[in-house]
Amino acid sequence: MTEKQEMTRLTTVRSAGRAAREHAGWTAPGWPAVILRVAGSGLLIATAAIHLDLYLTGYRTIPTIGWLFLLQVIVAFGLGLAVLAIPSRLAIASRLAAAAGAGFALATLGGYLLSVWTGLFGFKEVRTTAGIVAGVVEVIAFVVLAALALAPAPANAPADGTAAAPARFPAQIPPAAARAAGMTAAGLAVTALVLFGLVIAGASSPAPAATATGTSTGTGTGTVLKTTTIGGTTVLTNAKGFTLYSFAPDTPTASKCYGSCAVYWPPVTGTTAAGQGLPGKVTTITRTDGSHQLAYNGHPLYTYIADTAPGQARGNNINLNGGVWHDVPASR
Repeated sequence: MTEKQEMTRLTTVRSAGRAAREHAGWTAPGWPAVILRVAGSGLLIATAAIHLDLYLTGYRTIPTIGWLFLLQVIVAFGLGLAVLAIPSRLAIASRLAAAAGAGFALATLGGYLLSVWTGLFGFKEVRTTAGIVAGVVEVIAFVVLAALALAPAPANAPADGTAAAPARFPAQIPPAAARAAGMTAAGLAVTALVLFGLVIAGASSPAPAATATGTSTGTGTGTVLKTTTIGGTTVLTNAKGFTLYSFAPDTPTASKCYGSCAVYWPPVTGTTAAGQGLPGKVTTITRTDGSHQLAYNGHPLYTYIADTAPGQARGNNINLNGGVWHDVPASR
């Protein structure tokens, strides 16, 4: 073989190798997109798992909020599987699934912030570890899925080696539009984080038990437990007219409601003088912090944060925070 033939052969081999590498580069999905896909799917499924746990441990009994939680679980699981299962070569479907997941994460976070800030469908959320974790996961999910939705789609070269036709929107997003959308998504993420921090910082957290008088001093005298009629039943209220509740897992001498439970259901503290004039027996139990919680006929007493006005009994017969809650009849 002459030197010229050898050079020609080497050139041909190198050209073939370069073409093979270029072809592989066009058809193989990029690792960044794969990582974003797996991470986005996992975050959506994690959000679904958190909401499923909350739903099963009591939120299912809250009117309207219950079925909304179930809907969130179903949608989050569905979107998570769609983001993971739809291949990159189906650019439009893959991009739409990622965008839907990002929008869902942001909307879910917005609903949580609204429920903490002002209340939602008569239910006011409080600051809990599960809520904070879910909020952080939703912000990260939005960022990851927005990045996936805006990522360049892989271009597949035709098998005959001819040049591929340029992809059109939304299969391929123009660079200028992608940059603008990316900046918008980044701005939304930062805004969501700031609002999340502000709302969580100002939200209710575990606090000292409320007094029977409804004040923070507990120095009221005379009868501070009252009665009112709700649904034809005479039930116990505090001095401000807010319905009082009992917790099924409690015993006559001990409360089982602490931590985040005591945020949703503030224990009523006071002295036995609070029950003057009532037909039942008023006693006190000692909580772990040393405070004295009122009990009526052997049932420790609580208010409910979702009751925003006297005469409401939104906590009656709901299963939340590990047990069933009931308003307290005056004669039991």
